[in-house]
Amino acid sequence: MHDAHPIEAVIFDMDGLLLDSERLAMEALVAAGDELGYEMPESFCQAMIGVPADRCRAMVVETYGADFPLERYFAAQEVHLRAMVDNGRLSTKAGVGALLDLLDSHRLPRAIATSSSRYRTDHHLALAGIDGRFQAIVTRDDVSRGKPHADPYLAAADKLGVAPASCLALEDSYNGIRAAHAANIPVIMIPDLLPPTDEMRDTALKVVDTLHDVVEWLTPRLAARSA
Repeated sequence: MHDAHPIEAVIFDMDGLLLDSERLAMEALVAAGDELGYEMPESFCQAMIGVPADRCRAMVVETYGADFPLERYFAAQEVHLRAMVDNGRLSTKAGVGALLDLLDSHRLPRAIATSSSRYRTDHHLALAGIDGRFQAIVTRDDVSRGKPHADPYLAAADKLGVAPASCLALEDSYNGIRAAHAANIPVIMIPDLLPPTDEMRDTALKVVDTLHDVVEWLTPRLAARSA
């Protein structure tokens, strides 16, 4: 994809992109398994990162069998994650404040498109102190199909009133990159737990290390747009 269109809005993923929450989520998945007497390797839990809840459930059943206590497992994970978050372990990723400030200075609208639930999204954004900085938030509860389908990104662009091709998406996960691409939204990958693959490098506009790199890349483009 090429940055042919002027950027009129930015759509953010949340977990692993705005918030350093993916490691906590993975730790909570392992802890929930321990609590129920199942050994859940980190590698298996990592494979569920950035994947919609229904697919995560299917992965667990495929791996641990139909007798696995799914509801208890994911409820336990939610309790473990909530405890970690409430104990102050949730932080924003490097560059979040600088990027939001840049968008503020150019009055550029922005949204979140996340695979998390509305409840978890609102709770985590409030704790991180950035809940009031987005014009629209689309969660997995707001769309019939989550990532890698285009629906979350198309819904976010629609809420902002900006054509998808004039948005910029920021993502860390493979399914998030695929979702933005399916929505015809140029996307920059900022890897978190998962390293970029050849598919991701081919699909994304760029792969950068942190949101500070996005600030550096966006600054001259927004200046040109405002000129």
